[in-house]
Amino acid sequence: MDHLGTLAIGAATFLLAGLVKGTIGLGLPTVAMGLLGLAVSPAIAAAVLVVPSFVTNAWQMLSGPALAPLLRRLWPMLLGVVFGTLAGSRLFGLAGPGAAALLGAALAAYGVVGLAKVRLPRPTAARETWLGPLVGVLTGLVTAATGVFVLPAVPYLQALGLDKDDLVQALGLSFTVSTVALGAGLLQAQILDFALAGASLAALLPAAAGMGLGQLLRARVSEATFRTVFFAGLLVLGGYALLRGLA
Repeated sequence: MDHLGTLAIGAATFLLAGLVKGTIGLGLPTVAMGLLGLAVSPAIAAAVLVVPSFVTNAWQMLSGPALAPLLRRLWPMLLGVVFGTLAGSRLFGLAGPGAAALLGAALAAYGVVGLAKVRLPRPTAARETWLGPLVGVLTGLVTAATGVFVLPAVPYLQALGLDKDDLVQALGLSFTVSTVALGAGLLQAQILDFALAGASLAALLPAAAGMGLGQLLRARVSEATFRTVFFAGLLVLGGYALLRGLA
């Protein structure tokens, strides 16, 4: 594929990923990894998504008033995310031969969780003290292996009983930390270089445009219907990527 075709695919991918995030508040890295992973290696896809993922999630993280209390509550989980991502990047990372299949499996699993509307029981305060770090480490390991940082962090955060605005801000916080940790892991593995950093910076424009469109779309479509289509699409995309990676 020529450079123009690659740029067109990248721009369309981040426009769509931004639209999904603008509509339902999550999904940019997941969609970007899934679609880019069909054209380039998961390691390259993860490197390209670092800047748009960081900017859009930091924007979401800073858009509410509950950042300080969320940090006080979630810092053990976030520390686990950093540890798990850096350890996983050193142990196996995204450059291994099975990375494409693992990415497909992660996407399909998230699609199933979303379609089934899985809701974990709310943990007690005592359980939260050890469950948070465990969820963080597991999320970090999945991030290091696939570039996708939604499992098991998203179901765990949904189980904490946060109100809607605080949950959106907590997701932005978790995804921001995961993105920074992933970027550090890619630097550690010498995957993220100046050329890919430039491509990642360029991807910010279509991602931001898509996010703006998604925020407009949110007022015009049923969020429940959009979520169902999104998770069904992830299931199909993940299943295809898994079969392709195993072939």
